[in-house]
Parts: sequence; structure tokens; C-alpha cells
Amino acid sequence: MPLLTIHHKTEYRYTRPVAFGEHRIMLRPSDGHDLRVLDSRLEISPEPMSLHWIHDVFGNSVAIANFDERADTLVFDWHVTVEHNPVEEFALTPDDSAYFYPFAYDDEEFPDLVHYITPQYTDPDGEIAEWARGFLDEDAPTPTFKILSGMTHGIRERFKYRKRHELGTQHPLDTLQSGSGTCRDYALFMIEALRHLGIAARFVSGYIFLPEDIAHRHVGGGSTHAWVQVYLPSAGWIEFDPTNGIVGTRDLIRVAVARDPRQAIPLHGVYIGAAGAFDAMDVTIRVVSDEQRSGEELEAEVS
Repeated sequence: MPLLTIHHKTEYRYTRPVAFGEHRIMLRPSDGHDLRVLDSRLEISPEPMSLHWIHDVFGNSVAIANFDERADTLVFDWHVTVEHNPVEEFALTPDDSAYFYPFAYDDEEFPDLVHYITPQYTDPDGEIAEWARGFLDEDAPTPTFKILSGMTHGIRERFKYRKRHELGTQHPLDTLQSGSGTCRDYALFMIEALRHLGIAARFVSGYIFLPEDIAHRHVGGGSTHAWVQVYLPSAGWIEFDPTNGIVGTRDLIRVAVARDPRQAIPLHGVYIGAAGAFDAMDVTIRVVSDEQRSGEELEAEVS
């Protein structure tokens, strides 16, 4: 069970002192059988007038900060240590009801899954649906894992990763037609494709751990990361990262789940002041293992 430490610092700078409205911070990893938070510390400067935690509609931990003083910088400095126990890649057997597609969800579970099964974005000409059907065998049924794995690796291999400076996540059709996007764009596109097949899928926001020996094979690191969870009868929610072709929770540190990316924004808020007062935002994120940190501390002592 490797220990991972995350340091996530966001600094907003302004050309003059401004006031700050409410800020919502969604950075705390989600505890579970595969992930346990051992220690966490959130430092905010200037110190907020109030800071309290809530669970949102999906059960995610959200910190809400309110301020009563003006400043020309606003800094959120987050440190957390987690025990990460990645789940091995799942394996369905022919006896599982979801082994082949199409499959049916249990009548008792379906009402809770319907919003994850229903497409949320327009597809007037059926382009997303057609792309999704391209992963089905001509002679049905198709092994479900073949579809999920095919989409995960297909997006990684056929699409071009690019950083965007525009706010938000682009429409899935834009991702398909341009053949490019960010990790959040990839995740949303895969989610909508799966929903067109009637497969329950939801958005995951978190971090990715990049061990030095495999860092060159990953993209989307150095910042928060996003991927997909798919719900299968008997298997539950399974993780798929179309940006890096990862199946399961290996290297993925889950923070929040949501129906739509707009419901899982790591940090957002408002300032009150002149429109041109905003200067810049700097974000630095580092995820290291205990072994890496010990090695760095030893190297520092030697030098």
C-alpha cells in the first residue's frame, strides 16, 4: 500500500487589492477501500473569515471559504497524504450478466443510474452515437470489456491531447470533430459515447501519480486529472482513463465524482473589484511517493 503525498498550490494575483466572494474547494481525496486519507492540511492566505466543510449531492467533500478582507493575492495551499491501494483490473466471467453487451441493469438499481445512462449533450446528427457503435461487433453480442477497453485505448491513440486556456469543458461533438482535447474533454466525450449505448458512466476528478519510470507514457499530469467511471452489474463502478489508457485505479487518486464535469470543479470562486484587476493565476501540483520523498530528503542531506 504505497503512501502518496500531494501538494497542490493555487495562487491568484491582482493588480490592486480586491475583495473575495465565496470560494468552493474540492481537493480532498475520496476515502474508500482503495484509498485512505491519512493526513491533510489546507492553508489559505489571506485567512478566510469562515471555512466549513460539506458533502455535496454526490457525497464529495467540499470546503467553502468566505472572506472579509481585501488583498492583491489569494493563495490556497493544500497538502494531503493518502494510502493508495490500487484495485486490480476487473475481470468479468461469462456467468456475469454484464459479460456481454447489451445487458440490463437491475430494476432496483436502474432508478439510481438513469441520470448516468441518459445522454446530457446534443448529438443532432448522431455522430457520437455512430462513433460509439463502431466498438460493437457486427455479430452481437459483444464482450462488454472489449467495448470499454476499446474506447479507452481508442481515444488515447486516435485523439491528440492539447491544453486549452478556455474555461470549462468543451462539447463532446467538438472533441470528436477536432480529434483533440484535454483530459476533462476526453472523459466527457467517452461518458457521452457510453451513454448512447445505454451504459451508465460518470465523471471523475482527481490526480494522477507519475512514477519516474512511466512518466513519459502519461499525459495530463502536472495538474488535476479527469477520467471515467462505468457502472456494471456485479462489478460496480470501474475506472477508465482514456487520456492514458488506464483501466482500474492504478496511478489514479480519486477526489470527486459527478454526473457532469461542471459539478466537479477543483477550485472556483469570485473576486469583487475592477474587471481588469485580475493579473494571473499560478498552479503547482506535485504527487510523490514515500520512496521518492525519502530519496529526495537523503539527497538533500548529502548535498
